[in-house]
Amino acid sequence: MSVSVKPLFKRFQRFEKPLYDLKDRSLKANWYYLLMGIASDIVIIVVAALIGAIIAQKLRQPLILGYILAGIFIGPHTGGVTVSEIHDIELLAEIGVALLVFALGLEFSLSELKPVRNVALIGTPLQILLTVAYGFGIGKIFGWGNVASLWLGALISLSSTMVILKTLMNQGWMGTLSSRVMIGMLIVQDLAVVPMMIILPQLSNPASGLPLVGIALVKSALFLFLMFFLGNKLLPRILAHIAGWNSRELFLLSITATGLGVGYATYLFGLSFAFGAFVAGMVLSESDYGHQALSDIIPLRDIFGLLFFTSVGMLLDPAFFIANWGRVLLLVLLVAVGKGAIFAALTHSFGYSNVIPLAVGLGLFQIGEFAFVLARVGLGTHSIDNDMYSLILTAAVISMILTPFVSGLTAPLYALKKRMFKHEPLQTVNLPETGLDNHVIIAGGGRVGQHVAQMLKHLDVAFVIAELNYQRIEQCKAADFPVIYGDMSQTIVLNAAKIERANLLLVTIPSVVVTQSIVHQVRQLNPDLNIVVRAEGVEQMKSLYEKGVYMVVLPEFEAGLEIARQALVHLHIPAPVIQQYSDAVRQQLYSPIYKNYSDYEVITKLKNAKDLLEVTWMNLPENSPVKGRTISELNIRTRTGASVVGVIHEGTFYPNPTADYCFADGDMIAIIGSFRDQEAFKVLIEG
Repeated sequence: MSVSVKPLFKRFQRFEKPLYDLKDRSLKANWYYLLMGIASDIVIIVVAALIGAIIAQKLRQPLILGYILAGIFIGPHTGGVTVSEIHDIELLAEIGVALLVFALGLEFSLSELKPVRNVALIGTPLQILLTVAYGFGIGKIFGWGNVASLWLGALISLSSTMVILKTLMNQGWMGTLSSRVMIGMLIVQDLAVVPMMIILPQLSNPASGLPLVGIALVKSALFLFLMFFLGNKLLPRILAHIAGWNSRELFLLSITATGLGVGYATYLFGLSFAFGAFVAGMVLSESDYGHQALSDIIPLRDIFGLLFFTSVGMLLDPAFFIANWGRVLLLVLLVAVGKGAIFAALTHSFGYSNVIPLAVGLGLFQIGEFAFVLARVGLGTHSIDNDMYSLILTAAVISMILTPFVSGLTAPLYALKKRMFKHEPLQTVNLPETGLDNHVIIAGGGRVGQHVAQMLKHLDVAFVIAELNYQRIEQCKAADFPVIYGDMSQTIVLNAAKIERANLLLVTIPSVVVTQSIVHQVRQLNPDLNIVVRAEGVEQMKSLYEKGVYMVVLPEFEAGLEIARQALVHLHIPAPVIQQYSDAVRQQLYSPIYKNYSDYEVITKLKNAKDLLEVTWMNLPENSPVKGRTISELNIRTRTGASVVGVIHEGTFYPNPTADYCFADGDMIAIIGSFRDQEAFKVLIEG
């Protein structure tokens, strides 16, 4: 692979004068560049991104908006503090894209593509073709030629993987069926970039581009074969070997090298750098160390992702936008409406209903980051002019900025749609043929919800789970639980769960905002229904009690109390003292329950009595004075207060031994009684 020295010569040509001649201001700049270079640019970006992120957080907006705005202010078009080497920053930003899709691959699985494989593999090519045709029409409206209009259609057909993934993470939609449809289509779009970069420059002579497309397809197939049949066996073994050295630093370095190294290999292979990183992540996700690799790579991913979003902001020229705001906004509007409608219609035509078509249409309407790459190719081949290049660039950046806001409209618009079109059926699984009556509703099918469902199923108690996460829906289906796919804060889902006939509602969702919304809707439909929820703190608990919740559970409090109890047991604090402390703390925290439900106090006291009657096992010492004597002869109950409830002698267990049982060598004796009773019995057998 040959490397030209001309760019390097031009880059260092400014240092040919003596560096000690400080009279020349350009040489001072050379000194600055020599000493600081790209390091100063990174410092400027990180500080500016921090300020932008703080502002976005204060305004309760996604952090990526703060990053983009920071990029606008430190870009070359706004003056003031400016990043000097924008191209170098853009190259670093590509690492951020690769790390993001690498992390996506780590939490992705081929099995998870099954529910969306048809819409991804068939629907996405159709979407690209329809969007190209739509963009061709927009180009004609703007008065461009045929070739330029086709370029416009190709440029707007791609959505932003980086922006969508960050938006889904911030909104908590990762793992839902909507997110899987979007991710599946984005993956195919990223794969389509390679043939686009080959075909588009050949529009004037299409026949010459077809062999190049065929070569790209052969390369893709060969790479996938090598990764999934060879890499799937080799990479997990290497990772397991490195993990055995117990060096977290080396483990982080190895997974980073794997993601970026495989991505660079695909780049040298003539394919997408990001595509290779994604495939590497999917291969490693099948190993036993996939979760650890994901947790380690996330901080590095976020830092390099910051560079990407600030570099996007640097591309926006406010002066061009001010001079052409009408055309820019018209292009953004036409692309958003038309492209969003195409995505929504295709998703619906592939059998997805409820909120999914709306979420996909509002999520994938923007112009993606690969449009920047394709636009540069078009500019270099004179297929598009500078005016069109700047217009598309500005429209793409604005559409990215709007994505979190537009995508955030999914829930309210879906709620409005439900009120207007109540005939749309909900997806349900395993509901009893006799219907739901006097049942328990579990809002949330996560680990807690599934654990409760398993217990209710074992006790033959009627229940139904309402869940919005598709992966959890699949888990509940596999466990044969009755499930309703939907949002419990929506009236139509509550009606499908027969909320008016329910006996109890358990809200296992950790988000207090969602919980409050569910409680509000339930109180309107069934004000007498008892509701049990979870909360993260005392303030949330008080707020939920004020809204009429029957019981609030604090998981962190219960875990902390149990840890404290175990510590006291280890320190040999008497059991009654430990129990008295636990009771006092619980009663103070859960006082509303004690006041409103007398049976709860009875249940609590019975549990406490069971804990105080905990069986204690003691080994009979070799020279014990009780050896060879019976229980009645020793008068154990009167002398110690303890009761012997079991003995293990030579491997045989004797439950509730009779009064004439005679103690022998090697006996293990089970007794119940207070701490003092246990100590008295210990003194008796030890003499």
